[in-house]
Amino acid sequence: MKQLSYLIKRRETTLALFIVVFIILVSLRFPRFASFGNIYDILNDTAVLMLAATAQFLILLTGGIDLSISSTMALVGMLVSMLNVQMPELPIPMVLLTAIILGFIFGSINGILVGFIHIPSIIATLGTIAIYRALVFLVSGGQWVSAHEMSTLFESIPHKSFLGISGILWYTGIAIVLIGSFVTYTQKGRSVYAVGGNRTAARLAGISGPYIDYLVFSLSGILSGLAGLLYVTRYAAAQTDTAVGYEFQAVAACVIGGVSVLGGSGTITGVVLGSFFLGLLYNALTVINLSPFYQMAIQGAAILIAIVANTLVNRRYQHKMLTKRSHV
Repeated sequence: MKQLSYLIKRRETTLALFIVVFIILVSLRFPRFASFGNIYDILNDTAVLMLAATAQFLILLTGGIDLSISSTMALVGMLVSMLNVQMPELPIPMVLLTAIILGFIFGSINGILVGFIHIPSIIATLGTIAIYRALVFLVSGGQWVSAHEMSTLFESIPHKSFLGISGILWYTGIAIVLIGSFVTYTQKGRSVYAVGGNRTAARLAGISGPYIDYLVFSLSGILSGLAGLLYVTRYAAAQTDTAVGYEFQAVAACVIGGVSVLGGSGTITGVVLGSFFLGLLYNALTVINLSPFYQMAIQGAAILIAIVANTLVNRRYQHKMLTKRSHV
């Protein structure tokens, strides 16, 4: 267990060093890239992705996948935006609570389908991604909620700063710390890793796999709901195509951060670093005026490289463990 912990930390350290080298290399050509202002802007731009990736992280830990994250973001974002049009003076805490409750409801639906009806997560969320996206269109009548329809109070949610740090970073940071503490220090959090590592062994140890599936999908929904609110308020628009593709970017951030797609392995620190790297990569590619099609290709290549690297590291670790056991 200590060796596995060391292995994970080493991956995160390697990624952190790679990020530093990447920033230095790009800043040699574009000096402003490494400026505090630009890094701060990248963090703000990447905050929503960090939330979506954290939501995906919980599901990946159990060996599943949530394809409905982007649709949940869009549906919650549209609903709270429409609520703001009707009740523009609704206090920020109530808006946040509404987004969280809506996200919990949509996440719970996934959790019931996967945990208790035993539908594979990729199939269940493939269905809900379409249903939730269709609901965005139906509840809005295909119309946008634009900036001039949103109240100043509503739009201020991600921008209102405290101690010089923007609201979007505070909300994201608090959510990440809470989820990180949950999976690291609580019994239920350790059970998530156990279920992802070996469901049969977890069941024999008295851990309910269906309950854990429901739990992580519910938490994923909460995070997606918050991400949806921050998305529409940051860009001051709720659209029918809000957050399209975020589910795949979230997977990319997790995989780059060292989270195993097979379950049972990964840390919240790796997820944050993976998300930040993607934010840096997008910003760098934009600075050099690279075509969006090339950007997609590079993102796909980064995912494949990360998966290959994780696979090779896992095989090497398993080989070492088998070798040690054979000498005992």
